[in-house]
Amino acid sequence: MKKTLILFGLLVFALSSAQAQKLTGAGATFPYPIYSKWFSEYSAAHPGVEINYQSIGSGGGIRQMVAGLVDFGATDMPATDEQLAPAKTKLTHIPTVLGAVVPIFNVPGVDDIKFSPDVLADIFLGKIDNWNNARIAKDNPGVKLPADQKITVVHRSDGSGTTFIFTDYLSKVSSDWAKGPSKGASISWPVGVGGKGNENVAGQVRQLPGAVGYVELIYALQNKIAFGEVKNAAGNWEKASIEGVTEAAASVKQMPDDYRVSITNAPGKHAYPISSFTWMLVPLQSPDAAKGKVLRDLLNWIITSGESEASGLSYAPLPKNVAAKVLKTVYSLK
Repeated sequence: MKKTLILFGLLVFALSSAQAQKLTGAGATFPYPIYSKWFSEYSAAHPGVEINYQSIGSGGGIRQMVAGLVDFGATDMPATDEQLAPAKTKLTHIPTVLGAVVPIFNVPGVDDIKFSPDVLADIFLGKIDNWNNARIAKDNPGVKLPADQKITVVHRSDGSGTTFIFTDYLSKVSSDWAKGPSKGASISWPVGVGGKGNENVAGQVRQLPGAVGYVELIYALQNKIAFGEVKNAAGNWEKASIEGVTEAAASVKQMPDDYRVSITNAPGKHAYPISSFTWMLVPLQSPDAAKGKVLRDLLNWIITSGESEASGLSYAPLPKNVAAKVLKTVYSLK
């Protein structure tokens, strides 16, 4: 009997040790609020599994994953073939959720501002540098804009997927932007001051009267910062919403096998124009089989259970057809 109990105890210990795993990830700040919630809930439901995620920006997440320093990366911009080439193991993109990037502002006495695409681009180009500009006023009849309030542009200073989404949009709607700063995670900004992470951009805009910046929707809501409406490709003014992001995602009729797509300035009557998927960057075959199993199970849990919590944090869940395709990819991971 005693021998049986000892053997049983050793078996339980062996099983618990096999299940105890620590996953490390790094990357985008855009999905950090939902990732933090997901990872905490998954760990609570799977004793022994610890997930440590550092929100260092998409550029950092891609670099660390390619270098093999983390078990998964996170990015709001599809990594290029050139970026992925140095990786020792083949990597793939797994879309996890969708979100919106919003233009935030701090204009004393003003709660809502409409931004047409050309005006938004010219503000960030430095061509429009005062809130009393006639072009802003034309889009906002009845809004009492300040008589003389300089615009201070606040942008990301780190390699950022949020920046990629925003500049990808600006490059589609403004030829001057496309020919000038163009799109990317890190660009040469014509004007403005920088902040690291969505959190710091939100903080600077909140503190600087006359400031304008861009952040993921949840950061504007959590920090109670005003954000504007943007005219979409159909010509309608749209405030960022789960429904608007979902409509933008519906513009993808055929999801590519590598999931690398852009949905900024998407067609659709009420599509929100600065929308994007966000991805986890994972190995097709993990160098550590035990970690690979936990990572595969985590991704399966996110798609089958975690998506239902996305809207509570102002993200949009994956469309059902995309989620079904993603699950097939997840099942193929080793």
